[in-house]
Amino acid sequence: MIHVIDYGIGNLRSAEKALQATGAAVALCAEPSDLGGASGVVLPGVGSFGRCAAALESGGWREPITAVIDAGIPFLGICVGFQLLYEDSEESPGARGLGILSGRVRRLAGDVKLPQIQWNRLEIEQASTLFDPAVEQWMYFVHSFAPPVSERTTATCTYGGTVAASVEADNVLGVQFHPEKSGRQGLELLGRFAERAGAL
Repeated sequence: MIHVIDYGIGNLRSAEKALQATGAAVALCAEPSDLGGASGVVLPGVGSFGRCAAALESGGWREPITAVIDAGIPFLGICVGFQLLYEDSEESPGARGLGILSGRVRRLAGDVKLPQIQWNRLEIEQASTLFDPAVEQWMYFVHSFAPPVSERTTATCTYGGTVAASVEADNVLGVQFHPEKSGRQGLELLGRFAERAGAL
């Protein structure tokens, strides 16, 4: 079963319902001690990096999340949940991310309106378990900050510059867009994650 981390941030029900729509077995997880029983874990996030990081810290989620990742359980961060996989963010100086991936989350570059609130086409940079490389991918974004593009980046989009849209590092996956708001392609992506997690 996939556990969606319920740490008091945002509309977690939308991620839960989208996963259920793929046929996956999924439940909200409000207790860090319960994470070890999951076959896959999803960390959503909306709002500011600092507020989300503080909620993880106060809820005692940091060590259980690290343990789940170290155990090889598929882990997906969505939007700010993706950003939290990194060390810190320009948005919230002093706030500490999970540090699973190296780098700092930065404000989107260029003379563009922030936040980016739109559908945007993905450029698939390398193979990923989340995407069908034969199909052009369009996803829905709402954000002003993004992690750095790196050798782990699997897809980018263009908005004032090249923006990291997704990452894959072994069992750790992250997407800057909202798959639960991205129609059929977003559901297909969540279905691929659910399949990898053995929850279908």
